[in-house]
Amino acid sequence: MLTDIEIAQAAELKKIREIAAEMGLTEDDVESYGNYMGKFSDSYLKKIQDRPFGKLILVTAINPTPAGEGKTTVTIGLGDALRRAGKKVMIALREPSLGPCFGIKGGAAGGGYSQVVPMENLNLHFTGDFHAITSANNLLAAALDNHLQQGNSLGIDPKRIVLKRCLDMNDRALRNIVIGMGKRTDGVVREDHFIITVATEVMAILCLSEDLTDLQERLSRIIVAYTYQGKPVTAADLKVVGAMAVLLKDAIRPNLIQTLEHTPAIVHGGPFANIAHGCNSVRATKTALRSADYVVTEAGFGADLGAEKFLDIKCRMAGLKPDAAVLVATVRALKYNGGIPKDQLSEENIDALGKGICNLGKHIENLKKFGLPVVVTLNRFVSDTEAEIEYIRAYCAERGCSLTVSEVWAKGGAGGAELAEAVLKLVDAGESDYHPIYDTALSLDEKIRTISREIYGAKDVEYSPEAKKAIADLTALGFGELPVCMAKTQYSLSDDPKLLGRPEGFTVNIREVYVSAGAGFVVCIAGSIMTMPGLPKVPAAERIGIDENGRTTGLF
Repeated sequence: MLTDIEIAQAAELKKIREIAAEMGLTEDDVESYGNYMGKFSDSYLKKIQDRPFGKLILVTAINPTPAGEGKTTVTIGLGDALRRAGKKVMIALREPSLGPCFGIKGGAAGGGYSQVVPMENLNLHFTGDFHAITSANNLLAAALDNHLQQGNSLGIDPKRIVLKRCLDMNDRALRNIVIGMGKRTDGVVREDHFIITVATEVMAILCLSEDLTDLQERLSRIIVAYTYQGKPVTAADLKVVGAMAVLLKDAIRPNLIQTLEHTPAIVHGGPFANIAHGCNSVRATKTALRSADYVVTEAGFGADLGAEKFLDIKCRMAGLKPDAAVLVATVRALKYNGGIPKDQLSEENIDALGKGICNLGKHIENLKKFGLPVVVTLNRFVSDTEAEIEYIRAYCAERGCSLTVSEVWAKGGAGGAELAEAVLKLVDAGESDYHPIYDTALSLDEKIRTISREIYGAKDVEYSPEAKKAIADLTALGFGELPVCMAKTQYSLSDDPKLLGRPEGFTVNIREVYVSAGAGFVVCIAGSIMTMPGLPKVPAAERIGIDENGRTTGLF
């Protein structure tokens, strides 16, 4: 059996200009980055800004196993299947982070015969967007420390610096560091921290900005620290917003690549859904919606994370109205939620399936709370049995949802025909009544409790003394009516990764709250979630290499 990278390397790709031409684009509409990658030009983005939107289809998932359940694979396969059905379709995805690429999950370009390519470029440096975001964030950090060194005329309290440096890598040793050691000319000694690039506010800002003007306005609002008197100090106060925008001027333009079946795919931006808002850029989604009749997009991790933030933050801010939701499940993840160890997930176990399927039920309920019509699709593994599949089908039917079986990993778009038919039926029925789960006029506490109770199923919410004070301070500063971005584990509906299935009677513990004023939301960190992940005992990096012909090996 071929690996994902072997399948990708054997594929016959079309030149990116040929993909663009098939979309009706001219040579001036896309700037090539090599033969198979491109960025949309500013002139094209302006040319299409008054076009009506196509139909928007969200792909999300149940709570996954640590290996993931193929949500991106299904998203790509559905796009290919819709194209096979004669539809003008585009796929809109996030860019992979090097952190998980070299950590646990390996590559993130889909899998099997349902991939976006060139897979190696996408998983590694791609078009340099993440480098630009990292550089812009760290320029701001450097300007902040230089300000302290040069006299601190703004009166910044070194104990109340909230901006963190970043790196697009899992590196736990950088979570808590001391900087400025050495001579007096080497800077002010203080405690500092690193987070992963995909968790930065700069990443969130790039993904939520409508254009360069909006980007600069949002960058200027980033709060980097507070003064001794408690006044916020922003990026605008440090006078480097223009320089940051210059670093990001190309990164803000969406990227165009293709699937193995040559379906056009926009891959742009990449915030994590467990520690950020988990959606590709607004510009990417709107570009796709104005360039195609159907757009298939995904939101990270389970529906309790990515989909909630897509629907409560991104769609609200960008004025998007999704037409349907696809909920991806796997037999193995349902058995995992039923308490079965990872090494036993390939064995038929209807009892475990029955215990874990309540997780699927909760996610169906949640998506319907947002007013979305839902179709469940089972990303099929070779170990799945007919008895297990029929058990899930009956469960979905009881909840008013159809179940389709997706075999896009093995068969590409042909394996998504059933899913594509079901999605078209939902979309054409026009039954979407999308609405966010809460009103932003509610207090921060009420919004946090609404998500915790309605989406997670929690009984109560508890705050650390620091989080409680932060909520009061942010409300006093005028940030009380912003949406909230919940950072928690992806493995459970709760904030405890060990509480699988559909836990009840639990309390969500909020330990930290801070504002991303430029992005436009308040971040609430629940449980022990880390904004700088670490590598596992045996990281994926150990199996990745390059042969004598320059071909990458082991990248999933």
